[in-house]
Amino acid sequence: MTFMPDFNSAGELYAEQVERLKWTIRHAYEGSSFYRKRLDEAGVAPGDIRSLDDLQRLPFTTAQDLQADYPFPLLSVPLERVVRIHASSGTTGKRKVLCYTEKDINDWADMFARCYEMAGVNRKDRVQIGVGYGLWTAGVGFQLGCERLGAMAVPVGPGNRDMHCEMMVDLQSTVFCCTASMGLLMAEEVHRRGLIDKIAVRKVIFGAERHSAAMRRKIEAYFGIEESFDIPGLTELYGPGTGLECHKHEGIHYWADYYLLEIVDPETLDPLPPGKTGEMVVTTLRKEACPLIRYRTRDLTHIKPAPCSCGSVLPMHGPLLGRTDDMFIIRGVNIYPGQIDRLLSEEGKIGSEYQVVLRRADGRDHLLIRVERAEAGTPSEDAAVAARLEDAMRRHLLVRGRIELVDYGTLPRTERKSRRVFDERDAPEMP
Repeated sequence: MTFMPDFNSAGELYAEQVERLKWTIRHAYEGSSFYRKRLDEAGVAPGDIRSLDDLQRLPFTTAQDLQADYPFPLLSVPLERVVRIHASSGTTGKRKVLCYTEKDINDWADMFARCYEMAGVNRKDRVQIGVGYGLWTAGVGFQLGCERLGAMAVPVGPGNRDMHCEMMVDLQSTVFCCTASMGLLMAEEVHRRGLIDKIAVRKVIFGAERHSAAMRRKIEAYFGIEESFDIPGLTELYGPGTGLECHKHEGIHYWADYYLLEIVDPETLDPLPPGKTGEMVVTTLRKEACPLIRYRTRDLTHIKPAPCSCGSVLPMHGPLLGRTDDMFIIRGVNIYPGQIDRLLSEEGKIGSEYQVVLRRADGRDHLLIRVERAEAGTPSEDAAVAARLEDAMRRHLLVRGRIELVDYGTLPRTERKSRRVFDERDAPEMP
């Protein structure tokens, strides 16, 4: 059984997208008072949708809309049809609760099984899951897709390095699924315990957070694998499993038969052409309980302008560079953490872990990047490495800052998402 779509051309995909967009707008209009009001205000009726060009006539939806209509926002079916809820963290207010019908759960399982299939996972694999369970979508999503594919799920969850190592050795798990931070944590643990010849992990699938090329290389090297896969995830859009890199690693194929992807300027909301970085906006095509219409994700990426050399007609977007609310401004320059990831990944004498510290002294903002030296590095090289990175920062980020190298392994590791930026400019000024 294959979970890949059965269309063979971009034209066939387009035709399916148009029909499913028509269905989504009609379904949302008829089932949701929120969407009916928004569409009426925009002067758009379901019958007005005739092509994907009409997408830009539709109103945007935001995280604030979900929180304002708590606890069942965007609900477009009777509540008795809801079989499950998931929720994202509520760091700026109430949690964003999303409802799922039985069909939504089945669609999500098929999408995630497609991810595993694209990564070359099969029914003989043993998939060890190292992400969180509960209200969060991650753990149950990885398990759902694994069981739909027919592979063996080993649901360990996050943390508990001893149990993860035990299961990898005793059960000979072949696939490890995790956040990027958990991937680094476990890769270093496997390396430290000398388990590389005792485990059978051949693939790592990780995502849920931005990660650098240096972090990815370290994960692959310490697990002794040749290939890892980046997987996106967004609670509002089912959860993880809505796309994956293929073996060519030229971008993330996204399941364009399940949702539409736009890239817009986060300030003007004008559409941006392929190749141009902006905010990811999604519109679901099959979601019943809580369809999304032009939902602003705040995630930053770009659509790949060229098709993948693997031959798939499924389009691709680039890696996530961060979120619009991750951006910080220093001395009038806008900087995203993803830019720092790329800059540091070019230097071979440092590790993958770093922290950005913003402080204020003498009436001016100061930028400090604290980064681990390479595992085999020596302090005698610190001055030369720091000078190279500070020069690269001036040239590529257009801002001056200071680089501080610290011992390998001294910056914190986590099984969830690593915090990178510490803005201390509201604290009392440095002496």
